[in-house]
Amino acid sequence: MAAGSTYGNIFKVTTWGESHGKGIGVVVDGCPAGLSLCEADIQKFLDRRKPGQSKFTTQRNEDDAVTILSGVFEGRTTGTPISMLVYNKDQHSKDYSEIASYYRPGHADFCFDEKYGFRDYRGGGRSSGRETIARVAAGAIASKILQEMGVAFLSYTRSIGPVSIEPSRFDAAEIANNSLYMPDAVAAKEAGDYLNQCMRNTNSAGGVCECIVTGLPVGLGDPVFEKIDANLAKAIFSIGAVKGFEIGDGFDAARATGLTNNDAFCIRDGKVQKKTNHSGGTLGGMTDGAPLILKAAFKPTPSIAATQQTVNKAGEEIDISIHGRHDPIIVPRAVVVVESMAAITIADALFANMSARLDRVIDFYKNV
Repeated sequence: MAAGSTYGNIFKVTTWGESHGKGIGVVVDGCPAGLSLCEADIQKFLDRRKPGQSKFTTQRNEDDAVTILSGVFEGRTTGTPISMLVYNKDQHSKDYSEIASYYRPGHADFCFDEKYGFRDYRGGGRSSGRETIARVAAGAIASKILQEMGVAFLSYTRSIGPVSIEPSRFDAAEIANNSLYMPDAVAAKEAGDYLNQCMRNTNSAGGVCECIVTGLPVGLGDPVFEKIDANLAKAIFSIGAVKGFEIGDGFDAARATGLTNNDAFCIRDGKVQKKTNHSGGTLGGMTDGAPLILKAAFKPTPSIAATQQTVNKAGEEIDISIHGRHDPIIVPRAVVVVESMAAITIADALFANMSARLDRVIDFYKNV
């Protein structure tokens, strides 16, 4: 039986742990030896997703401090598995004791019971958003590898509920200036007002994250089952609460024509390049050298205090109101999760691509 907790082929990550267990961790295998790496490199990524950053995030009091247990010696990776751990310190498991008897709308409770005949009801167990700590820790390593190769990420909140950023006001520097990680100060203010209204109504909101990756070579990915966009879709959809994924124009391409959707080629700076980027940086399942642009749509947080209808294990229809500490919106803390899963996927594709051409394999070993 496939356990479903491992992702990747060469750069491979395995996550473990539950929301209210002793901790969350990850094992990263396939990282080359010699990468400069310390806990501070990981921590700056984890700090972007930790709780308690604003009134729009859960007030669970966790510092999410990471410990590297293996795979690093004297500040550099050894080429062996890198194991990392973040302890859970502020679990309020008693907040969840009541839900053991019923199924929360929008959660995996019912599916867990039907699949396993048992479930960890404390915060959702493995289905909890807290599992993404492990993904972000692994993504920090992938990002550092990619940084060494000139690959850069720009990730942000594109929209919250009905409020979207305005391209004419786009300011990358603004992303770090507001708690919603929006590159548009006006949109961030409007989105904050909308979230305050949702909170007053004991409700929640959804939104969209966008990630732009630059500096990628041409040819990452393969033309059939290992398409870079297909693998990115799997990676992003594996994040809890993601309900939509797009590359480039995405669903808008269905309303276009060939003439408006095709990206014309030209010679610029002595290289073959595209005049536009409707394809979002991929063609035929491979990167085409243009910025890779992807979007992830997140559903509203399902844990809300408003009254909802459900069914208990006795087969009775009941009304519930979910208590505890929950984000009124997932998107701002999910921005770094989307970026991390993209980085893991791209690092894996880079390593796989090294053996795509015999001439380059021969050249590599001639120099050994």
